[in-house]
Formats: sequence, structure tokens, C-alpha cells
Amino acid sequence: MLINRREAATTLLSLTQVNPVSVSGGTLRPIEPTQASYASAFLVERATRLLFVSGQTPTDREGRAPKGFGAQARLAWRNVETQLRLADMTLANLAKVTIFLGDRLYRAENTEIRRQILGPLSPALTVIIVDIFDEDWLIEIEAIACA
Repeated sequence: MLINRREAATTLLSLTQVNPVSVSGGTLRPIEPTQASYASAFLVERATRLLFVSGQTPTDREGRAPKGFGAQARLAWRNVETQLRLADMTLANLAKVTIFLGDRLYRAENTEIRRQILGPLSPALTVIIVDIFDEDWLIEIEAIACA
């Protein structure tokens, strides 16, 4: 199905603002926040910088992954935050997050940790259950941020 980008952009711009975040003269805002701490869609208006964060693995500087999902998830999020900080951004700049889980057994714990880390922030979110690149990794997180 082909989508007319101009019509789509016009429709998005006319939607009601919910929890906007101001960044560099622009705004980021979830279009329809859900109860699960993510947005079904996320509108970026007048942003001047985009950051595409490659999948951040649950590894430290020596390439070691801690044992257990909770420790790995927190480390992967810290690695995302490091990339954001290097670009003079924070978690508030996140527009889209994709989380890859090594097993659906981690869904509930992943949701809890994500809520702890993001607090009231609700970027667009996709969670995918996959066979992750390294057998020791239980999670990988990629993101798109803007300012």
C-alpha cells in the first residue's frame, strides 16, 4: 500500500498534543500513549538532529555480559544512555525504541525495567523475540532519538 507522505504528515500535525517535550526549538510527543508506557505513535516536529543508535548489547567495555536478565537489561539501557549522552541527548530525546528479547519469558521483567528507567517517558516501542547474535546476550536495544 502506498502512503501519500504529505497527507500523512498533515494528519499527524493536526493530532492533539500529549506530554510534549521541547528540544532545540522543536517538540517530541506521543500521539496516543498507552497504559504500557509506550506510544502507539510518536510525532517529532521541527527537530534539527537525529541520532540512530545501533543495537546496544548487554556488555561492558571488556565485552562481558553479566548473568541474569535484569542485570543485562540495565546494562543495555546504560549503553543506550551513553550513546545519547555522547550526542548531548537524554532519554527524553527518544522517539523510537526497539527491544530484542532472547526469550518471551523475559517480557514482564523487561517491561518493569523499562518503566523504571524511562519513568513517564513513552517513546514508540517495538519488542521482538529473537535468537540474538551472541548466545550469552538476553537483550539488545536500538533507538532513534532527536533534538
